Amino acid sequence: MGLILGTILGGGIFRTPSLVASNVGGEGAFLFAWGLGGTLSLVGVLCYAELATAYPDVGGDYHFLRRAFGYRLAFLFAWARLTVIQTGSIALLAFIVGDYAARLASGPSPAVYAALVVALLTGLNAAGIRPGSAAQNVLTSGVVLGLLLVIGAGLSVANPGGSPTGVPVASATGSSAFGLSMVFVLLTYGGWNEASYVSAEVESPGRNMVRALVWSILIVTGLYLLVNWVYLRGLGHAGVAASTAVAADLVERATGTVGAKLVSSLIVLAAIASVNATIFTGARTAYALGRDFPPLAFLGRWSPRTETPLNALLIQGGIALALAAIGGWTRKGFETMVEYTAPVFWLFLLLTGVSLFVLRRTAPVAQPFRVPLYPVTPLVFCGTSGYLLYASLAYTGVGALIGMAVLGVGGLVLVGLSIRREARSSATE
Repeated sequence: MGLILGTILGGGIFRTPSLVASNVGGEGAFLFAWGLGGTLSLVGVLCYAELATAYPDVGGDYHFLRRAFGYRLAFLFAWARLTVIQTGSIALLAFIVGDYAARLASGPSPAVYAALVVALLTGLNAAGIRPGSAAQNVLTSGVVLGLLLVIGAGLSVANPGGSPTGVPVASATGSSAFGLSMVFVLLTYGGWNEASYVSAEVESPGRNMVRALVWSILIVTGLYLLVNWVYLRGLGHAGVAASTAVAADLVERATGTVGAKLVSSLIVLAAIASVNATIFTGARTAYALGRDFPPLAFLGRWSPRTETPLNALLIQGGIALALAAIGGWTRKGFETMVEYTAPVFWLFLLLTGVSLFVLRRTAPVAQPFRVPLYPVTPLVFCGTSGYLLYASLAYTGVGALIGMAVLGVGGLVLVGLSIRREARSSATE
């Protein structure tokens, strides 16, 4: 359960609340969005629990999609992980570092800090230098410690409410704005699906995997509701919407500059840990892509000297740096990276939900766990994923278009690979 909690509890909770608040009409809608996000995440967890326990494999989603739909869709998913989902996640986490680092020290813009983090951690991983699991856990625990400090500070504010800048901020209203707010909420809950990548290594997955997933979501939902209530209590709805570093603003109001700098430092360290973990796991996915598809074999080369997938790391880092540059150009780095990743992420989450129906029919196995209320539960999951796919396309900006265009390039690459594969098959006949 600790691994799953560490995956979900990234730095997003210190950045997305302001974006959610600016897209809902009041405090009640704000807290409702966070509660709904936890409920929908639990529905997704139950669907993934069946897939992960029935078809355990280190490939996770890639394995489910390949079994249900074949190698072509699996290739597109692996392409999306390399070029959009994982690299976009690296960039958006790096922008959290940038936003809070800019509060700690004047000078470079958040985009510069984000690019420096990506370059430095990619270099360290490429050199074979990475923190051990114990060090990674210590850094990730900074999220929990930061949240506890924020909660304590928020409860101690003598005169809660109001904007930290003194300028009221009007929130958007309407279904479109609420749909966009849920994109940010569910991003913050994201990460539980990564547990499927360790399903093959869990003892008695039918019991232990399901229990860990469900309890993790329940704990995170309670924690997120509490911390967002504290944000509202300390800053008010308009104050949360106005902030780009909501945790630092709240703690500064309660304890002054020193406390704000302490919390900002913890958040920077925790976000750096999340960036490092995402770089590490993302490069392994790219390595597997190169290993499975010979024309991309350059990605599947393992460096014996550094014991790393060196080419995969460098290409992944180059893409993430390009995304950091795009975020800097738009001057809304974090929001742009969410827009970039969200449509592609929700598309493949929807297809993974559909794979549950397909695999039950075409590849039935003895299932240690069956999703309750089938088929209602997976239909809710697919419906939610479909709506979030729609919302992330309809209510976002240029970032979403770029992300879908990059996925389209993957489709063209796939066509080229299929033509070459058919040509080789004809030549051998």
